[in-house]
Amino acid sequence: MTSDHYFTASPASADERRTIEVELNGSTRKVQTASGIFSPTGLDKGTAVLLQYVPTPRGRVLDIGCGWGPITLTAAEQSPESEVYGLDVNERSIELTRLNAQSLGLKNVIVGTPDSVDPQLQFDTIWSNPPIRIGKEALHELLLLWLPRLAPGGDAWLVVQKNLGSDSLQKWLVEQLPAQWSVTREATSKAFRVLKVSRPA
Repeated sequence: MTSDHYFTASPASADERRTIEVELNGSTRKVQTASGIFSPTGLDKGTAVLLQYVPTPRGRVLDIGCGWGPITLTAAEQSPESEVYGLDVNERSIELTRLNAQSLGLKNVIVGTPDSVDPQLQFDTIWSNPPIRIGKEALHELLLLWLPRLAPGGDAWLVVQKNLGSDSLQKWLVEQLPAQWSVTREATSKAFRVLKVSRPA
């Protein structure tokens, strides 16, 4: 057994690549995955729920915790005129998302670590299945780093499992973000909540 987590920067497990077929944006796609990343065997249930409910992204798009890239790839396909940033701390995830974007012919994808992004950059759309299992304190720090980077009029869409604290997270976001921002529950499906954070224009 390995003690790797998907939020490990450099997984110690063997980088064993596999090609899988998944449905993204209404079509079957072949993508590469590997051990040592999040959901290497297919499309995670939470991510599938998120992608079912989000509207077409607009402007500059951010995926926090891209894994092998399902959210990043879907956003890039749906909005080819947008710059889509897929971020992860896991080097293997970053490489896989980059390779999968290339294999699908997506020219509008930028992949890297959080440190690689210009700190002045703002995002019109954020889609994320955030890494709940990094722990509450680290998760809160992550969200308070990126959600304030929403551009005026921007929206963030987050999917969180109900039994992993979606309702308490919604309450916490209301308390932490500026009073004029809104935090709403947009959908409930298969034990997941989809939360929407909106910054006023």
